[in-house]
Amino acid sequence: MWRRVASLSSFFSSSSSSFLPQTASRLNAWESLTTGIAQQANGVIVPKEKTPFITFVLGGPGSGKGTQCIKIVETFGFTHLSAGDLLRREIASNSADGAMILNTIKEGKIVPSQVTVKLIQKEMESSDNNKFLIDGFPRTEENRVSFERIIGVEPNVVLFFDCPEEEMVKRVLNRNQGRVDDNLETIKTRLKVFEALSLPVINYYSQRGKLYTIKAVGAEDEIFEQVRPIFTATEAVA
Repeated sequence: MWRRVASLSSFFSSSSSSFLPQTASRLNAWESLTTGIAQQANGVIVPKEKTPFITFVLGGPGSGKGTQCIKIVETFGFTHLSAGDLLRREIASNSADGAMILNTIKEGKIVPSQVTVKLIQKEMESSDNNKFLIDGFPRTEENRVSFERIIGVEPNVVLFFDCPEEEMVKRVLNRNQGRVDDNLETIKTRLKVFEALSLPVINYYSQRGKLYTIKAVGAEDEIFEQVRPIFTATEAVA
């Protein structure tokens, strides 16, 4: 990816190359169901609630993580939560928080972490699913700390889509999507911002043994074949 990412690449690759046994051993320690005996209410057995299975998906603009999120959702039944989409939806709702979010973005500032986390929390609490794919979040260490403090759990899996800068620039310029002001300079600026803000998050989860680095170059299906075994393994031991 970039220089500093490249310096971490060998470390990430070595840790992710044996992800199948790593995932199985970690998941043995995770509780897929809350402990305690199911309660009875009016003669009906109330099933135990499942612990949420949370996956963070990180990658710079043009890394292809959005396409891979669609494949993960279709194949493994996750609920896809995009931090950017949730913020845009809140702005469109004309709520007080939406107005604040819009003004914050117009000023070139980052939306307060607790605002984004609470939007994510609301979606999680209203869902019947217990498997969540959180896309583009956390962007910063402050995001990460706020999520773990408010939600009360760490992610089970963190995917990092590692892609060379020149490839990401080419993809963004050619995809006719994204920001209307995208050009070579704005994209490079966004990549630098991603590197500065997100590398500490990536490094943290690598040290926690939760990071899986995906080499995001090649055909979509080829890239997904790196992703598939991670979730196949988690389902096998759940």
